[in-house]
Amino acid sequence: MNRPDWTIRIIAAPPGEAPLWVRQKWVGLDLPVARYSGQSRFLGLGVLSMPRSWLGQWFAVARGRAELVAGYAVEALPAVGILGVKSPEAAMWWRENTPHLIAPRRYLIFHEEVCRIADI
Repeated sequence: MNRPDWTIRIIAAPPGEAPLWVRQKWVGLDLPVARYSGQSRFLGLGVLSMPRSWLGQWFAVARGRAELVAGYAVEALPAVGILGVKSPEAAMWWRENTPHLIAPRRYLIFHEEVCRIADI
């Protein structure tokens, strides 16, 4: 079931390749879920180490470099905008270090253990 109207609240610093201080700035934010299908599982690559091209990403998945992540997909562009209200410095880190991800139809995956469905 597709539920784009769901919102998650980040309750702990998510794992990942961004510096800890940047990941900690997500805590407390409410983010709109882009995709939800019950127990969502995604193949994830690191935000810094992932290949930039789709072909490179497919090869990385084929070589076993992707991690199976249970969690929530959030569209990157609006998520970084929401982050920027709380921490302009953290949002700038994303824009400077991962410009390939801060675009339409690109997603950040937040592990389910650092999220809860927000009551808003």
